[in-house]
Amino acid sequence: MWLNMFQNENIAWLTLLVAIWTIPWKGVALWKAAQLSHKKWFIAILILNTLAILEIFYIFYVAKKYSVKVEEE
Repeated sequence: MWLNMFQNENIAWLTLLVAIWTIPWKGVALWKAAQLSHKKWFIAILILNTLAILEIFYIFYVAKKYSVKVEEE
C-alpha cells in the first residue's frame, strides 16, 4: 500500500516539474506568435502539449526568421 502512495507522490512531483518546464516556454512562444500574427502557430502551440518541444522549435527556428516592425508616430 505504501508503494502505491509513493508512486502517486512521484507523479505529483513529476507533473509539477513538467509544468515548471513547459509554462515559460509556452508563454514565450505564444507571445512571439501573437506579435508576428502567426495565427496557426498560436493555435497549435496553445492546444498541443509537447513538453515544450514545439514551443522551442517555434522560438528558435520559425520566429527567428521574422521581425516585428514598430512604427513611430
